[in-house]
Amino acid sequence: MNAEHITLNADLAQRCVVHSASLDWVDSPASGVARRLLERDGGEVARATSIVRYAPGSAFAHHAHGGGEEILVLEGTLHDEHGVYGPGTYIQNPVGSSHTPASPEGCTLFVKLRHLDARDNERVVIDTRRSTWRQGMVDGLTVLPLHTFETQNTALVRWAPETYFSPHRHWGGEEIFVVEGVFSDEHGDYPMGSWLRSPHMSQHQPFSREGCLILVKTGHLA
Repeated sequence: MNAEHITLNADLAQRCVVHSASLDWVDSPASGVARRLLERDGGEVARATSIVRYAPGSAFAHHAHGGGEEILVLEGTLHDEHGVYGPGTYIQNPVGSSHTPASPEGCTLFVKLRHLDARDNERVVIDTRRSTWRQGMVDGLTVLPLHTFETQNTALVRWAPETYFSPHRHWGGEEIFVVEGVFSDEHGDYPMGSWLRSPHMSQHQPFSREGCLILVKTGHLA
């Protein structure tokens, strides 16, 4: 990818649904690292949400996070000078942090860039496959909180088959990435790999007929 400014699904006041499996892979400046672009506003340095794929043996040059970074490892193993992160690992790298990511084995990641509050200076690493989940607000839901800062909350939510939630509004908006299964609401069905962004004060009634696992971020789009 060159450094031209790309504006893609960048209006945070608009509802957006992207099925990532239907997107082409776009090469990054690092050999062997490609991206499926879900949203982007900027050049090579951009506020962005992407699926990122590292081929075995690929690496990205050392870089700083001017607006922070969140990562969920979907497949494979990510390495940097701070540790090794297997499937299901959630990472938050705060504003001003830096690293040199690589993947000797190859990996696929869900990545958000340049969206964190500069006051939120906590680095977070959670192995979600070895964490204790909590009962959700309705039967069939279990929740793993990942990070909270002021109005913003990030969590994994597991829906058992035939779980239904009441209609509700999203103060500060909501963003969902479907990690497994099929998530649904009155607007449609969203299979694994789907990304949804619902703006401030939007409303829906979510459910899952077959069960699913979703990454949810709320309160960051006000």
